[in-house]
Amino acid sequence: MHNILHKLMWTRFLRLALLAALPALLACGRSAQSVENSSSPSPELTRTLTALDGTQTSLAQHQGKVVLVNFWATWCEPCRVEIPWLIEFTQKYGSQGLVVIGVAMDEEGKKVVEPYVQKERFDVNGRPVAINYQIVLGNDTLAEQFGGVIGLPTSMLYARDGRKIKTMIGLINHDDLTKALEAQF
Repeated sequence: MHNILHKLMWTRFLRLALLAALPALLACGRSAQSVENSSSPSPELTRTLTALDGTQTSLAQHQGKVVLVNFWATWCEPCRVEIPWLIEFTQKYGSQGLVVIGVAMDEEGKKVVEPYVQKERFDVNGRPVAINYQIVLGNDTLAEQFGGVIGLPTSMLYARDGRKIKTMIGLINHDDLTKALEAQF
Protein backbone atom coordinates (compact mmCIF):
# COMPACT_ATOMS: atom_id res chain seq x y z
CA MET A 1 0.00 0.00 0.00
CA HIS A 2 2.84 2.39 0.90
CA ASN A 3 4.53 1.65 -2.47
CA ILE A 4 1.37 2.38 -4.43
CA LEU A 5 0.82 5.66 -2.58
CA HIS A 6 4.47 6.60 -3.13
CA LYS A 7 4.21 5.88 -6.89
CA LEU A 8 0.99 7.88 -7.14
CA MET A 9 2.54 10.89 -5.41
CA TRP A 10 5.68 10.63 -7.56
CA THR A 11 3.57 10.47 -10.73
CA ARG A 12 1.62 13.58 -9.68
CA PHE A 13 4.85 15.40 -8.91
CA LEU A 14 6.30 14.55 -12.33
CA ARG A 15 3.13 15.70 -14.09
CA LEU A 16 3.17 19.02 -12.25
CA ALA A 17 6.89 19.50 -12.93
CA LEU A 18 6.37 18.80 -16.62
CA LEU A 19 3.45 21.24 -16.79
CA ALA A 20 5.52 23.90 -15.06
CA ALA A 21 8.47 23.41 -17.45
CA LEU A 22 6.39 23.02 -20.61
CA PRO A 23 6.32 26.72 -21.66
CA ALA A 24 10.12 27.01 -21.52
CA LEU A 25 10.61 23.70 -23.30
CA LEU A 26 8.23 24.71 -26.06
CA ALA A 27 9.90 28.10 -26.49
CA CYS A 28 13.40 26.80 -27.09
CA GLY A 29 13.80 25.66 -30.66
CA ARG A 30 10.22 25.87 -31.84
CA SER A 31 8.51 28.46 -33.96
CA ALA A 32 7.40 31.54 -32.14
CA GLN A 33 4.19 31.84 -30.22
CA SER A 34 2.85 35.28 -31.03
CA VAL A 35 0.96 37.41 -28.54
CA GLU A 36 -0.75 40.66 -29.43
CA ASN A 37 -0.23 43.36 -26.85
CA SER A 38 -1.20 46.74 -25.41
CA SER A 39 -2.96 49.74 -26.89
CA SER A 40 -1.02 52.19 -24.68
CA PRO A 41 2.72 52.94 -24.34
CA SER A 42 4.60 50.21 -22.51
CA PRO A 43 6.19 50.88 -19.09
CA GLU A 44 9.45 49.19 -20.13
CA LEU A 45 10.20 52.16 -22.41
CA THR A 46 11.97 53.93 -19.56
CA ARG A 47 14.04 50.97 -18.34
CA THR A 48 17.78 51.58 -18.48
CA LEU A 49 19.74 49.21 -20.70
CA THR A 50 23.53 48.85 -20.57
CA ALA A 51 25.27 48.39 -23.92
CA LEU A 52 28.43 46.34 -24.36
CA ASP A 53 30.49 49.54 -24.44
CA GLY A 54 29.04 50.56 -21.05
CA THR A 55 26.78 53.32 -22.35
CA GLN A 56 23.24 53.57 -21.03
CA THR A 57 20.22 53.56 -23.31
CA SER A 58 16.46 53.03 -23.14
CA LEU A 59 13.66 52.30 -25.57
CA ALA A 60 12.35 55.83 -24.93
CA GLN A 61 15.44 57.17 -26.73
CA HIS A 62 14.03 55.55 -29.88
CA GLN A 63 10.58 57.16 -29.62
CA GLY A 64 9.16 57.64 -33.11
CA LYS A 65 10.90 54.52 -34.40
CA VAL A 66 9.81 50.90 -34.63
CA VAL A 67 11.81 48.89 -32.08
CA LEU A 68 12.40 45.14 -32.08
CA VAL A 69 13.84 43.84 -28.80
CA ASN A 70 15.30 40.33 -29.04
CA PHE A 71 16.22 38.40 -25.86
CA TRP A 72 18.92 35.87 -26.81
CA ALA A 73 22.07 34.09 -25.60
CA THR A 74 25.29 32.95 -27.27
CA TRP A 75 24.57 29.30 -26.36
CA CYS A 76 21.00 29.33 -27.73
CA GLU A 77 20.82 27.58 -31.10
CA PRO A 78 17.46 29.07 -32.20
CA CYS A 79 18.87 32.49 -31.29
CA ARG A 80 21.78 31.87 -33.67
CA VAL A 81 19.27 31.03 -36.41
CA GLU A 82 17.53 34.39 -35.88
CA ILE A 83 20.63 36.59 -35.87
CA PRO A 84 21.08 36.67 -39.68
CA TRP A 85 17.41 37.60 -40.02
CA LEU A 86 17.80 40.44 -37.51
CA ILE A 87 20.87 41.65 -39.43
CA GLU A 88 18.81 41.50 -42.64
CA PHE A 89 15.88 43.39 -41.07
CA THR A 90 18.28 46.08 -39.84
CA GLN A 91 19.78 46.42 -43.33
CA LYS A 92 16.38 46.51 -45.03
CA TYR A 93 14.32 48.63 -42.63
CA GLY A 94 16.88 50.61 -40.61
CA SER A 95 16.67 53.62 -42.93
CA GLN A 96 12.87 53.55 -42.52
CA GLY A 97 13.09 53.76 -38.74
CA LEU A 98 13.63 50.21 -37.44
CA VAL A 99 15.87 49.80 -34.41
CA VAL A 100 16.85 46.28 -33.35
CA ILE A 101 18.18 45.78 -29.83
CA GLY A 102 19.61 42.41 -28.84
CA VAL A 103 19.43 41.69 -25.09
CA ALA A 104 22.13 39.12 -24.30
CA MET A 105 20.99 36.90 -21.42
CA ASP A 106 24.24 34.99 -20.88
CA GLU A 107 24.93 34.58 -17.15
CA GLU A 108 28.64 35.32 -17.72
CA GLY A 109 27.70 38.69 -19.22
CA LYS A 110 30.14 40.88 -21.10
CA LYS A 111 33.13 38.51 -20.84
CA VAL A 112 31.27 35.97 -23.03
CA VAL A 113 29.03 38.23 -25.10
CA GLU A 114 31.56 40.82 -26.26
CA PRO A 115 34.05 38.33 -27.84
CA TYR A 116 31.13 36.48 -29.46
CA VAL A 117 29.75 39.66 -31.03
CA GLN A 118 33.22 40.76 -32.19
CA LYS A 119 34.23 37.37 -33.61
CA GLU A 120 31.11 35.74 -35.08
CA ARG A 121 29.97 36.29 -38.64
CA PHE A 122 26.58 35.22 -39.96
CA ASP A 123 25.53 34.24 -43.47
CA VAL A 124 23.30 36.98 -44.85
CA ASN A 125 22.51 36.55 -48.54
CA GLY A 126 25.67 34.49 -49.04
CA ARG A 127 28.01 36.93 -47.28
CA PRO A 128 29.56 36.71 -43.81
CA VAL A 129 28.25 39.68 -41.82
CA ALA A 130 28.81 40.86 -38.24
CA ILE A 131 25.92 41.78 -35.96
CA ASN A 132 24.88 45.27 -37.06
CA TYR A 133 22.48 46.17 -34.27
CA GLN A 134 22.98 47.25 -30.67
CA ILE A 135 23.63 44.56 -28.08
CA VAL A 136 22.80 45.25 -24.44
CA LEU A 137 23.44 43.07 -21.41
CA GLY A 138 20.42 41.49 -19.80
CA ASN A 139 19.54 39.52 -16.69
CA ASP A 140 16.44 38.07 -15.05
CA THR A 141 15.54 41.40 -13.43
CA LEU A 142 15.58 43.19 -16.79
CA ALA A 143 13.58 40.37 -18.40
CA GLU A 144 10.93 40.75 -15.68
CA GLN A 145 10.75 44.49 -16.39
CA PHE A 146 9.81 43.57 -19.96
CA GLY A 147 6.98 41.36 -18.74
CA GLY A 148 8.99 38.18 -18.22
CA VAL A 149 10.88 35.93 -20.60
CA ILE A 150 10.01 32.25 -20.29
CA GLY A 151 12.36 31.00 -22.97
CA LEU A 152 14.95 32.09 -25.48
CA PRO A 153 14.68 33.58 -27.93
CA THR A 154 11.87 35.98 -27.14
CA SER A 155 11.23 39.06 -29.26
CA MET A 156 9.02 42.08 -28.66
CA LEU A 157 7.94 44.53 -31.33
CA TYR A 158 7.10 48.13 -30.40
CA ALA A 159 5.28 50.62 -32.63
CA ARG A 160 6.50 54.16 -33.21
CA ASP A 161 4.26 55.42 -30.38
CA GLY A 162 5.83 53.01 -27.86
CA ARG A 163 3.03 50.44 -27.77
CA LYS A 164 4.10 46.82 -27.57
CA ILE A 165 2.33 45.31 -30.55
CA LYS A 166 3.70 41.79 -30.67
CA THR A 167 5.57 39.34 -28.45
CA MET A 168 7.11 36.28 -30.08
CA ILE A 169 8.22 33.43 -27.83
CA GLY A 170 10.62 30.98 -29.46
CA LEU A 171 12.12 31.03 -32.93
CA ILE A 172 10.51 33.86 -34.88
CA ASN A 173 8.70 33.13 -38.11
CA HIS A 174 10.65 35.17 -40.68
CA ASP A 175 7.68 35.73 -42.97
CA ASP A 176 5.29 36.70 -40.17
CA LEU A 177 7.76 39.15 -38.69
CA THR A 178 8.46 40.60 -42.13
CA LYS A 179 4.70 41.26 -42.55
CA ALA A 180 4.47 42.79 -39.07
CA LEU A 181 7.45 45.06 -39.80
CA GLU A 182 6.16 46.09 -43.22
CA ALA A 183 2.82 47.04 -41.64
CA GLN A 184 4.75 49.60 -39.56
CA PHE A 185 6.37 51.35 -42.53
